[in-house]
Amino acid sequence: METRQQGFLDSEPLREADEDFASQVNNSIMTEEEREEIQQELAKLEEEISTLRQVLSSKEKQHADLKQKLGINPLSELRNNFSRGWYDVQTSTAFKKTSETLSTAGQKTTAAFSTLGSAITRKFEDMRNSPSFKSFEEKVENTVSTIKTKVGSSETGGSFEEVLSSAANASSQDTPTNTLTDSSERPR
Repeated sequence: METRQQGFLDSEPLREADEDFASQVNNSIMTEEEREEIQQELAKLEEEISTLRQVLSSKEKQHADLKQKLGINPLSELRNNFSRGWYDVQTSTAFKKTSETLSTAGQKTTAAFSTLGSAITRKFEDMRNSPSFKSFEEKVENTVSTIKTKVGSSETGGSFEEVLSSAANASSQDTPTNTLTDSSERPR
């Protein structure tokens, strides 16, 4: 069998018997007079606690009555607390600094998008004025002009946009119609 050394720092939890023993030791150290004095003090404290609870209850009722007379209900109180809290947040230095930072970031973002838009516009203009695009535009105009001539259009020349719109108009007018020429093909 294993022998254990019991000491002050025993790792086992206290048992009920140990608690009873501790209670007996405390009670045996106290004299009857001290015990009676402590019990009187305990009774006095319990009475004071009861009185304070009654006073608090009375004050809470009085508080609720005064609020009701003023027309303050829980909803308006909540609204006032929220408004006061929001005002406190808005006037705080952290909110002001955050607001200023976000405003600055918004301005910088707007400026960046504006610069980006200008750069894209310039690039499109440069591309449109480039020799490659001019050559492509001329080839398309020539092709459209050739097609129009072969189709039989009386108009020649014109700008690229005019040629495209006239070609679109011509193609929309050339929709096939559904006519039956032979009476033998008709359903009976």
